[in-house]
Amino acid sequence: MSDEQKRIPPGQFVTDRWPILHAGRVPEIDMEQWRFEVFGEVEEPIRLTYPEFMKLPQTSHRCDIHCVTTWSRYDNLFEGVPFRAVLNLVRLKPGARYVLIHAYGGWTTNLPLEELQKEGVLFAHSHNGKPLAPKHGWPLRLVVPHLYFWKSAKWVRGLEFLAEDVPGYWEERGYHMVGDPWKEQRYRDDPAWSRDLVRARRREFRWYVEGERE
Repeated sequence: MSDEQKRIPPGQFVTDRWPILHAGRVPEIDMEQWRFEVFGEVEEPIRLTYPEFMKLPQTSHRCDIHCVTTWSRYDNLFEGVPFRAVLNLVRLKPGARYVLIHAYGGWTTNLPLEELQKEGVLFAHSHNGKPLAPKHGWPLRLVVPHLYFWKSAKWVRGLEFLAEDVPGYWEERGYHMVGDPWKEQRYRDDPAWSRDLVRARRREFRWYVEGERE
């Protein structure tokens, strides 16, 4: 197996562009009202303003990103607050095993807590030395580099810790509950979710590559 084959998951192609995909419009966020909330299976919920959030420890992580729609982009440098720094602010209840990520615009995505504790997971405000554009998730997006990129929710506003797993926005529409690109976990294992249905749901995306529409 070549180095290239080891680097790119099955079914993906490499692009140097950063395609923009989301359902609906980019939300308009009032930064005076912006809050990051952590709640659910925690002893005491917390609520942070953007300046308070930005005072948390900062880190950077270089990674490849892999989209469920089959494109991959190499060598992205994200800067932001590591997930573990946020986790350290709360004391979890014994049953906390899953997390539902909440984002402005009504979007959610779900992950096992263990996936969020892996290396490189952070809340990014910058990409390759520049602040994220709103269409890429500014003022804050989750980055989970080892999973398909829909799990790296844009416009994040909080975390809900859960005892039981629940599907997020795209998971309710047929996408996988975990989304490991190396296992091609694109779609639900449930036979009720056919690939034709998922393709139909995908039309809900607003899809374009910067500078050209597809």
